[in-house]
Amino acid sequence: MPRTTPTETDSSTDPDASMDTDAIETNTGRLVAEVDATQIGERLDRFLTDALPDISRTRIQALIREGQVRIAGSASSRATIEDVKYRVKPGEFFELTLPPAADPELKAQAIPLTVVYEDDALIVIDKPAGLVVHPGAGQPDGTLVNALLAHCGTSLSGIGGVARPGIVHRLDKDTSGLMVAAKTDRAHRALAKQFADHGRTGDMARGYLALVWGAPSRPHGRIEAPLGRHRASRTKMAVLPKNKGRFAATQWRLFESYGGHGKDPAASLIKCTLETGRTHQVRVHMAHYGYPLVGDPLYGPGFKSKLRTLPEDLADAIQSLDRQALHAAHLAFVHPSTGTLMEFNSELPDDLAEIVRQFKQL
Repeated sequence: MPRTTPTETDSSTDPDASMDTDAIETNTGRLVAEVDATQIGERLDRFLTDALPDISRTRIQALIREGQVRIAGSASSRATIEDVKYRVKPGEFFELTLPPAADPELKAQAIPLTVVYEDDALIVIDKPAGLVVHPGAGQPDGTLVNALLAHCGTSLSGIGGVARPGIVHRLDKDTSGLMVAAKTDRAHRALAKQFADHGRTGDMARGYLALVWGAPSRPHGRIEAPLGRHRASRTKMAVLPKNKGRFAATQWRLFESYGGHGKDPAASLIKCTLETGRTHQVRVHMAHYGYPLVGDPLYGPGFKSKLRTLPEDLADAIQSLDRQALHAAHLAFVHPSTGTLMEFNSELPDDLAEIVRQFKQL
């Protein structure tokens, strides 16, 4: 990771000051990062994305092209870099200027939200399945961001860009469960660092409940398998060779199995804890392990034949689910202002709880 450059901060009031960061914001609103030996030769956009985990790569690329990134060495060598493919060199400092957050061109929409916790720094919500997190191609509104704008007004952090105010992490559209959004830039930076670390050095944790076909033979385990884009389908992720995919690891624990009366269990409820945060990570890892999620249209279509072995009511409930059976049930992080460990738990939503209830009757 790039070595950080300290700036003048007051550690008694700045919750970020004591944290090991990838980049530091100066008192002029610039983000500064230095290249170290492990980063030599990387593309500038990738280097800055790794250094600034709270800003998307697409946003980084746009800022580079807008002339918001420059090398900061001696006065004679200061130069704006507008080429996203620029290869970074050892010892270079890069300064990225974040323009003031533009007024969102998004509509505030009064979409109902289940608010679990809220204060001046952040808001925790229990996202329903079917709600897209932020606007994108084909989904200009009707998203969680639109709902947050209506609920929080202009208090959301602008670090994520116009389309993603306050967004620190994401859930798939059809995954339900707990999410936190930032109301201030300071909270956004602090939370993003925790999510980038995935609890390796702190108390941040994300736990999922996954209803899968079949049952592992062991009570718990760990799946380590690199992930990347599927070669044939850009909408899918896949397990790739180490030199092609990004490191990804998921810990899992068997919660309970269903329908194991003298035969292999029909399904199981698995608790998954993320060590990394790759796209579709739980879905791909569990399918790779041989236990795809019930209802998953991308990674478990071959298991539809199992519906014929189930009671009609249960089979109908699964067919009507119209999503993968995945719920973000646990979220823990250190509050960016108070330093207090915040922990939240969410029960299975009604659609998944009903299917589990029927599985228990097998």
